[in-house]
Amino acid sequence: MAPRLSIVVPVLDEAAGIGEALAALAPLRARGHEVIVVDGGSTDDTVELATSRCDQLLAAPRGRALQMNAGARAATGDALVFLHADTRLPARADEDIAQALAQASWGRFDVRIASERLLLSLVACAMNLRSRLTGIATGDQAIFIRREAFRGFPEIPLMEDIAFSRQMKRRARPVCLRSRVTTSARRWEARGVVRTILLMWRLRLLYALGIAPQRLAREYADQR
Repeated sequence: MAPRLSIVVPVLDEAAGIGEALAALAPLRARGHEVIVVDGGSTDDTVELATSRCDQLLAAPRGRALQMNAGARAATGDALVFLHADTRLPARADEDIAQALAQASWGRFDVRIASERLLLSLVACAMNLRSRLTGIATGDQAIFIRREAFRGFPEIPLMEDIAFSRQMKRRARPVCLRSRVTTSARRWEARGVVRTILLMWRLRLLYALGIAPQRLAREYADQR
C-alpha cells in the first residue's frame, strides 16, 4: 500500500508566494495526502492566506528545524516530506516517494533552480552530484522519510539539513531521485549568484571544520 504523505512546509513572511505554493500542493491533498504549514512568527498575511489552503496550520518558535519538528509531531501520514515554501514538487511526487520508500527509509529529489542563467543550472547540477556522492541532502531537495524512522532535525539555527543527513547516513544512505523539484532563484538573485555561491561554500567549509551553527547563522544573516 502506498504511504500517505504529510508534507511539512515551514514558513516565515511568505505572503507573496504562499498561495501559489499551497495551490501547487492541492492535487496531492485531493489524492489523500496531508499538508501542514508551520509558521515561525510571520508579521505579514502568511497565516491568513494559508489557513484555508492546508490541513493543519501550526505556530512554532522561529527556526526551520524547530518548525519542521513541530510539523512532524503533528503529522498523521506514513511518511514525512519537508518542503520549502519556494520549492515545487514534481507532478507525481507521491508515486516517486512511494517507490523510493519501498526500498529505503529516506531520500530526496534532484533540484532545478528556476532561472535561465547557465550558472544556476550548473549550480543545481553540482548540488545534485555532490549529494549523490556524499549522501548529504539539502532542504532545497525536499527530504522525505518514513515517519517511524524520523528522530527529528537537530535544532540548530543553520545547517540543520546537513546535520540531519549526517545522522541518517549512519543508518542508511538516502535514495537520490532523479525526478526534480524546482526551487526559486530568489536567494541567489537577491545577493548575487557568485557572491551566494562563495558564501555557501564558506559556510559549509566552516561547518565542516566545527564552527558553531549559531555563529554561521549570524554571518549568513549579516550577508543579506
